[in-house]
Amino acid sequence: MLGGDITDPEPGKDWAAFQYEIYLNGMTGAVPRLPADLTRLEELAEARLGPGPVGYVAGSAGNGSTERANRAALDRHRIVPRMLRDVRRRNLSVELLGTRLPAPLALAPIGVLSIMHPDAECAAARAAAAQGVPFILSSASSTPMERVAEAMGDGERWFQLYWGKDREVTRSFLDRARTCGFTALVVTLDTPLLAWRPRDLDQAYLPFLHGVGTANYFTDPAFQAGLAKPVHEDRDAAVLHFVQMFGDPGKTWEDLAFLREHWDGPIVLKGVLHPDDARRAEAAGMDGVVVSNHGGRQVGGSIGAADALPGVATAVGARLAVLFDSGVRTGDDVFKALALGARAVLLGRPYAYGLGLDGQPGVEHVIRSLLAEFELTMALSGHTDAAGLTPDALG
Repeated sequence: MLGGDITDPEPGKDWAAFQYEIYLNGMTGAVPRLPADLTRLEELAEARLGPGPVGYVAGSAGNGSTERANRAALDRHRIVPRMLRDVRRRNLSVELLGTRLPAPLALAPIGVLSIMHPDAECAAARAAAAQGVPFILSSASSTPMERVAEAMGDGERWFQLYWGKDREVTRSFLDRARTCGFTALVVTLDTPLLAWRPRDLDQAYLPFLHGVGTANYFTDPAFQAGLAKPVHEDRDAAVLHFVQMFGDPGKTWEDLAFLREHWDGPIVLKGVLHPDDARRAEAAGMDGVVVSNHGGRQVGGSIGAADALPGVATAVGARLAVLFDSGVRTGDDVFKALALGARAVLLGRPYAYGLGLDGQPGVEHVIRSLLAEFELTMALSGHTDAAGLTPDALG
């Protein structure tokens, strides 16, 4: 059949077959509800959803230069296809944090998903579980972690920690996450303060002030212990308490010992851009790092994440799991990130747009489209093993 061989079974899941599923459905007149080009999703979301929610997801720090740098950094690297290699059988599976995953992908932590769709985190988590990729739940979710865990069933799930001032709340979060079956802890380092984000400021839009994205806090016994009245009796006081303890600009590397003491699974530090910080993560007993600038949302004028990736991978990639996010939009972006040294990528904004446009099916469409494009890009470039990509695949 033109374009590939779908009769020869491949190790693991056949992600590339999604294109033939689409074509075959087209014989009945059916076309996908969302575009196959995931870079179009933001424009569609802008047209269909409110300016506050879309601006919150799409917006960046300052004038957006860091988000543009993320794209430029990925675009500077070009794939060099190799010919006449047997690529009938491809393997996208990777070993990550002690778990074999069907593809080098996880859904990045994104807070307040109820602003995009009423099913919020549960819809995204179900989509991830259905496709076998990990879902990383944000501390700032619209849905308590217990409900998200229930929605996922046995799906692989990791918990992202916004590391606030209150140690008892942090301890409680870790206990709850462990009880709910979250297997890895992803600690966001780059948000001790909220950045200057003009799109949100122009709309005066911060969901937390309306009690959105606070579900884990408002249901937490340690958080509730710091309130004079129950949340339902004085919601404004609960919101104020949340705002006062959410970020902590006083944290240092020495504080990681507290997390290591209270979490017995893998710990990954998110927001690492310098090799020396990666080495400090290793020295502190961490299990991995995410090379990330928060999708350009925290520091205007920052280095593009893909420009930082090779240095971090060279420094610690042989010993720590190096993950990557910030700017991933296409299958070739995934290819490039893996070739530059990442073991897997985290996907953020595109799945949030898919959620906003079509709920759980929208998120599944995004996952399947991205991985189908990645597998086809890998095969057409002469490669068969996602875990085996190296810088030699790039020009």
